[in-house]
Amino acid sequence: MRLAVVGHIEWIRFARVRQVPARGGIEHATETWQGAGGGGAVAAVQLAKLAGTSRFLSALGDDHVAGDVRADLVSDHVELHAAERRGPTRTAFTMIDETGERTIITIGERLEPRGEDELPWDLLGGADGVFFTAGDVRALRAARRARVLVATSRVLGVLADAGVQLDAVVGSANDPAERYEAGLVSPAPRLIVRTAGPSGGSWETADGGRGRYAAATPPGPIVDMYGAGDSFQAGLTFGLASGLDADAALALAARCGAFAVTGRGPTGGQLTASGLRA
Repeated sequence: MRLAVVGHIEWIRFARVRQVPARGGIEHATETWQGAGGGGAVAAVQLAKLAGTSRFLSALGDDHVAGDVRADLVSDHVELHAAERRGPTRTAFTMIDETGERTIITIGERLEPRGEDELPWDLLGGADGVFFTAGDVRALRAARRARVLVATSRVLGVLADAGVQLDAVVGSANDPAERYEAGLVSPAPRLIVRTAGPSGGSWETADGGRGRYAAATPPGPIVDMYGAGDSFQAGLTFGLASGLDADAALALAARCGAFAVTGRGPTGGQLTASGLRA
């Protein structure tokens, strides 16, 4: 399987706390760690864990944080191709409370790949599947060269302007910032997915089909909810690129989301190829 992600990266500093402090309050961190995150990075690692490796086209700053990101992703078998931007790489601070819920503060501009960047766009033409989390219209059109293209609704403006048909778009049934309504993108995506967390979610197809999918049961206690949605979307990309139908691909995606919440950090609990076969 040849899989890739086009999107963004953030270097995340995590702190586990009993609860997020109230306004003016102070809370002591019981544990801290850091690693590469952001929707693009989480998805790239999830795809690599399922397929053995993945390519990731992105952008980084010209600071030491970029080196930390590269080292972290290489250790997860992600082949990173990142355009360099003058200035800092975006970072974030994330608090994880005792229920595993995450609260995120981003710091700096989100760096996204652009079609004019000297990145190996041609490689996407040979990809079985690509997941798009961020980039400009030219970047999305380059991603469309893949056999299967899945995108997040977070970049709705780019999706609307590019005029390419997506194999799937993933939005949220609950979060207004990730809401997707039919007719917003033309041509219509072949599959529209709306997630609803532990309630599962719904799907509809361009030819009028519709249904629901169930959430998967996590294989252990909930540790950290960061990255669950991005792992879900990577799992959907993997499933569709593998030739699964919508129901089977969504069941796989739900498993990826459920596994993700059982590990520490962006990718600690993600489903692996060995778990996929279990």
